[in-house]
Order: sequence, then structure tokens, then C-alpha cells
Amino acid sequence: MSGPTLDANTAISAEERQRERDAIFQRCERFLGTHGRPRLRATLEALAREAGEDEADDIYGSGALIEGFEHEIAGLLGKEAAVFMPSGTMAQQIALRIWSERMRCATVAFHPTCHLEIHEEKGYEFLHGLRSRLVGAPHALLTLDNLRGVREPIAALLLELPQREIGGQLPEWDDLVAQTAWAHERGAAAHMDGARLWEAAPYYDKAYAEVAALFDSVYVSFYKGIGGISGAALAGPTDFIAEARIWLRRHGGNLRSLYPYVLAARAGLRERLARFPAYHERAVRIARVLTSIPGIAVTPDPPQTNMMHVYLRGDIEQISDAVVAIARDERVLLFRGLRSTALPGYCMFEISIGDAAEELSDDEIHDYFTRVMAAGSDS
Repeated sequence: MSGPTLDANTAISAEERQRERDAIFQRCERFLGTHGRPRLRATLEALAREAGEDEADDIYGSGALIEGFEHEIAGLLGKEAAVFMPSGTMAQQIALRIWSERMRCATVAFHPTCHLEIHEEKGYEFLHGLRSRLVGAPHALLTLDNLRGVREPIAALLLELPQREIGGQLPEWDDLVAQTAWAHERGAAAHMDGARLWEAAPYYDKAYAEVAALFDSVYVSFYKGIGGISGAALAGPTDFIAEARIWLRRHGGNLRSLYPYVLAARAGLRERLARFPAYHERAVRIARVLTSIPGIAVTPDPPQTNMMHVYLRGDIEQISDAVVAIARDERVLLFRGLRSTALPGYCMFEISIGDAAEELSDDEIHDYFTRVMAAGSDS
């Protein structure tokens, strides 16, 4: 009897401890990652400022507000049409379902760490009857040689730009061209998981439409680097998007109104789209600062976007406690989501650099992480 009781008590204690840490993090005023934490009232006030004096809400996907924004996104991506959706999960499953039916093939190919595979409870399989063909190694970029090993017919090849689960890595441009060409040569569609396309394009030094031109359909997100509330868009040929709107209704995603999400996305694009090259440059500088400290490594090195995975050598609990202490005493949040790794003695976190990092100097970042690493190495 004592075993289960101790386990339950331990679980409760861990939950309480995490709630305490979250409360401390909520009081922070400066942040290394993303755009900081805007307060709810400030977010709503910004939405009110974004709304035009005579703008009306959208009704079940119709209206000048949402239709105008969809047209803007389609133009930005060089596609014939686009549809606004509540989530990327919905957008990508719909895209693959359509390609599957058009190709009369239930198999779709993607990397083992694709969002559909590890974060969506196999929705593509249970909702749409699709089969996955996982291609490549989990901890490396998918390659053309990996694709050449695919012998069975596929309806679509999904490529994520950049690949979040391996630190935001990107294939080189020639590799990307070859991979999408491989799909087209086999009669399959090429679909882009562009959740972070806004962050990826500066690496290629190409317009968003030029990157998107390699793909038959593209999904983009509005709440990650853009900083919107939620929402996504799916872009592609006119007939494809018309069909996607039907599937949007079938998914229950054709909500009565989506205008708060549309307004936040529109404002985020206008305010931040031109800043991504600067975010990337800042991420590279921060990576240099971090890797100058013994026991810290980043992937990729240097970062290819404003995103990276940071590996810390030391005790995970001691490092966590040091980060919490800095957050509590100095109201500075360095990172969250610290987790163990397969590499003995190392833990890691993911970070994306945005507006908030400008509030911290390189010297401050170096000092904070030097203190964190010292705490993590204490025996």
C-alpha cells in the first residue's frame, strides 16, 4: 500500500511546485524568448486599435475583413487563394485529405517528428483514414536519399520549414528544390508545413512567394513568430481552397466569427514580418554568447532562423531552481520547458528570439547563464 501512496504524494508535490514556479514566471517583466507576455487587457486594447472604424465582423467566413486578409495572405505566398482557419492542425489534415482523395492514395510521407505524427493523436489516421510513411532519421533533416528509399505510391510529401523538433533546422535551397521535385516527378503533391515559414524565409534570402512556389499547398501560422492570438491559413489553387472550405465546415472550424484572430494576425504581420531578419541576427549573437560559456551548446550552430535548441550540462533540478530564483528575484525569465535529453548529463530547452530579447544585453545574458551553469554544476 505504501508504494502507490508515496507515488501519489510525489505527483501532487510536483504539481504544486510547478504551480509555484508558474506564478513566479507570471510576474516576470523581461524575457529572453518570443515577444514577452502581453497582458490580456493590453491585447484586447490592441485589437480595438487595429479594428477600423467601419469594419464589420465576419460571419461564417464571409465579410470584407476576413476575405481581405485571405486575399493578402494568398498574394504574399503567391497562391491563387487562401482560407483562414482556427488551427494549423485542422489546416494540415484538411490539405492532406484533399490531396489523398485527388491522388486516390491514402499514404502521405513526412519526417518522423512531423507535428501530425507526434502532437495530434494520429488525427490524420483516425479522422481521415490516411497512412503515414515516415521518412528519414528522427534527429536529422530529411534528405533526397531518404526519399529515394520510398517505393510505394504516396499522395503527398509534407515538408516542415524549419523543423522545430531538431532545433529549427532548414534544408539548403538546392536540397529543398530537389525534394519537392522528387514528389512532383512521382505524381504526388508537395505540401509545406510553414508554421514558421515567416521565420525561415530570411535564411534563403528569397521572397515568401518564391519559397512557397515549390509547393502545391502551404499552411502558415499566425500565433508563433507573428504573435497573434491563434489561427492559421491554408493557401493553394482556387479549386483546392474551395474544397478546403467544405472540409473546414465538416471539421466544425467554420465558426460564427473569427475576427479577433484575424485582427491579431493582421496586426502581427504588419508589425513583425519585416523584423524576422533582425530576429535571426539577434539569435545568432545570443547563440555566440551562450556557447562561449562552458557546458552550453546550441542546435543548430549557428541558428538558421530565430529559433534554436539550447543544451546545458548539469543537474536539471539545480538548473531549474537557478532559473526560478532569477525570475523571482530579478523578474527576468530566461526560459521555460527545461527537459532531460538522451545525452547523459545534459538537459535542454527550446527558444525563439523576438522583440523581448532587446530588453536584455549580451552581457546580461552571459551573466545570467554563467550563474545558471554554476548552480547546475554544484554537487
